[in-house]
Amino acid sequence: MKSKKFKTIVVILMTALAIYYLIPPTGRNLIDVFAENAQVEEGQAGELQSIIKSAREMEAENNPENYPNITYQNLETAIGDTSIASWFDHEIKIPATATDDSTRYVLTRLQKKAAGRLKLGLDLQGGMSFLVRVGENVNTKPQQDVQPVDPTSSGQQTSSAISQVIEVLRKRVDRYGVAEPVIQAVGEKNILIQLPGLTQAERESVRVQLETAAVLEFRLVHENYQQILAQNSVPAGYEALPMLMTDPNTGEQFRTEIVVKDAPEMGLTGKYVDYAQVTPGLTGVPQISLKFDSEGTRIFGDLTSANVGRRLAIVLDGVVQSAPNINEPIPGGEAQISGDFTQKEAADLVSTLENPLETPVEIIEERGVDPTLGKDSIKSGMRASLVGVILVLIFMLIYYMWAGAIASAALAVNLILLLGCMASLDATLTLPGIAGIVLTVGMAVDANVLIFERIREELLQGKSLKGSIKQGFDKVFSTIFDANLTTVIASVILINFGTGPVKGFGTTLTIGIAASMFTALILTRLLLEFLQERGILTEMKMLRVVGKTSINFLNLGMRKTAAVLSVVVLIATFSYALFIRGNSNLGIDFTGGVVQMLSYNQDNKPDVEALKTALDELGLKDPVIQYQSSTVGGGGEASLKIITKGENTDLLPSLQNSFPEAGFTTLGNDYVGPSVGIAITKAALVSALIATFAILFYVAIRFEFSFAIAAVIALIHDVAITLGIFLLLGGQINAPIIAALLTIFGFSINDTIVIFDRIREDLQLGIKGEFVDLMNRAINQTLARTVITSGTTFLAAFSLWAFGGAVIRDFALTFLIGIVVGTYSSIYIASSSVLWITKGKRPVTDVPPTFDPEVTAAEEAS
Repeated sequence: MKSKKFKTIVVILMTALAIYYLIPPTGRNLIDVFAENAQVEEGQAGELQSIIKSAREMEAENNPENYPNITYQNLETAIGDTSIASWFDHEIKIPATATDDSTRYVLTRLQKKAAGRLKLGLDLQGGMSFLVRVGENVNTKPQQDVQPVDPTSSGQQTSSAISQVIEVLRKRVDRYGVAEPVIQAVGEKNILIQLPGLTQAERESVRVQLETAAVLEFRLVHENYQQILAQNSVPAGYEALPMLMTDPNTGEQFRTEIVVKDAPEMGLTGKYVDYAQVTPGLTGVPQISLKFDSEGTRIFGDLTSANVGRRLAIVLDGVVQSAPNINEPIPGGEAQISGDFTQKEAADLVSTLENPLETPVEIIEERGVDPTLGKDSIKSGMRASLVGVILVLIFMLIYYMWAGAIASAALAVNLILLLGCMASLDATLTLPGIAGIVLTVGMAVDANVLIFERIREELLQGKSLKGSIKQGFDKVFSTIFDANLTTVIASVILINFGTGPVKGFGTTLTIGIAASMFTALILTRLLLEFLQERGILTEMKMLRVVGKTSINFLNLGMRKTAAVLSVVVLIATFSYALFIRGNSNLGIDFTGGVVQMLSYNQDNKPDVEALKTALDELGLKDPVIQYQSSTVGGGGEASLKIITKGENTDLLPSLQNSFPEAGFTTLGNDYVGPSVGIAITKAALVSALIATFAILFYVAIRFEFSFAIAAVIALIHDVAITLGIFLLLGGQINAPIIAALLTIFGFSINDTIVIFDRIREDLQLGIKGEFVDLMNRAINQTLARTVITSGTTFLAAFSLWAFGGAVIRDFALTFLIGIVVGTYSSIYIASSSVLWITKGKRPVTDVPPTFDPEVTAAEEAS
């Protein structure tokens, strides 16, 4: 009973915490929040109303949809020189360091309060675009009027310097891989970074992240630096640098000077930093803890050993952050940077230190950008996602009745936990991402189906409802644990070895699996036992589509037919893809393309959907279309950006003919690199390879080596055949398709492990007969679960394919193919491979069962 109370408290607390992170889910207008929170004295009400009225009038002239941060700027302009700090001192305490700009401090805090917790991607809400110049001549402004580019020229090839900067900037602005930025080369020296949303404070933080070089150096301090400064005679080999200091009485920060060597001691710089993290200092102020790599540890140990008693300055971008005394040799390779950091500043500094820039960059242009999807695409995608979830819930209610209602409640909590965790990580939801969550719901049903089908088996043996619930959960635990842990192994490897969206997919997948296991094994059991103990649930009625079967799935003829079929499909699809389609297999995310910038009449702005239709008629598939506002601070007009794959096609005549009232004129064009670069692709392949070996190792330990080899064969088979059929149907590989293939990676291994677990259980129970017969028995025992789980996931994917529109249709199609292939392979490929490896002989499994095979009479009676 105490255990149940504890579990109930944990469920309530975790759900409450997730809801806390989700509130408010969507944002509010900053002007409304400003008006609601301002508390003015008598005589100031008119001034407040005048500010609000002026801000709303400016907003009516400048649509926030065309420039995400215009509301902030309108309100700041309306306030002007008016002092508003006292209006908000009941909830916003302005620090001494912000008194010179209290208005911006108050507005930034209010904007954070107005922001919703669920962040939407560039495809759904637009955001901010930063164009940065890479290299020595960073002060040169971009030219709009450039000559047309030749896609076959060497200018297309992204230099190593550009590639390094792209990956560094990606890691800085997307540390967990869940921010969904677009980062790609433009021409030979520019990089375009687009981020969804962004409040004023976030925008300023991004500027710092993009431009900070983070050059970290360790230099010795001159023993007589105070005397040198007083005499103003710095000796050769030294230089005077500014140093940050904090007044111990007032706590205010100021700058002084200190004399340090003009070069890093023993060459010790930030390049030797293995990792950095934020840790609390002795006074509670955040500090940066550094850990050097093996070479850096050796240098740091030699440096401190040779200079005991001297001060060592920690210099960051030419400013001394601290200069502690070396009291003793430090062989461990650890150091701390202390300063007057806020938690956010410390976190940003950690990100830049772990990702130093080797090439200087400068932001040369900022623009607001519209969503890349039209309103119709967004509506159809959201509608399809909702339909998918509803279909799954309706099926569970009809098929499992009372148990289905409990499963639906558990799924609702599952979604809350998943979204709450994503909100806590500041994750961004794109339309394909939302579609992925819908598929997660379909797959999350699997654990509940396993539980309910096992309870059904116990009931059919004549056991009581209480005993059946207990035995059902006990017997299915190892199945759920093994099936999900193999997927978690893959997802954790994606997090650690992947980058960008690959890391983000691993993060989301890990959260989804954890939420699914938690709700199925803990919440569903609590609800079932609660209703049973109070007499509300006296029986568990369920429909039964798949009854007791004894199909001979693994007869020699079927195994040979399946093997030949798989080989033929693999050879046929990949021969077509490689030798006939060639470069057409890759979408614009992987190839890059040509960007054309057009000016237009803002009073007659064509819809994105209409533009896509017009370009589709020209044979240009999946173009990227995005409206951009005028540059921040003026100096550039609003424009339309169109990126197309392949040859440089002049779109102007066709668009002028299709939309004469839009007044399109050319501003310029250039080459843009892929948004999914070589580094991301390489990380994805390395991660998948490591994950495959990790799964092989785990399955070999938990099951038997022949099972491990068979699971990997089925895994590779499923991903390869799904990709081959998708390409045969004319699809192109882009970022959402990679996400779909990684999802199939998890679905495939999960499906295979469920059958393998039942085979292992039957081996442990000593079921008599030939090994092939025992395997057939296990497949038939789990057939209902296989059909229902694949069916619910298929329902969710089919709704996305049928109603989601062109944007997520390929994503859904890939998963539809993967469901069919994965279900087929778990029966015919994985199981047949075990028989082939073992030559039909029963393997010996030493892994003990996780339940008592026989329920004692006393336990059953209780």
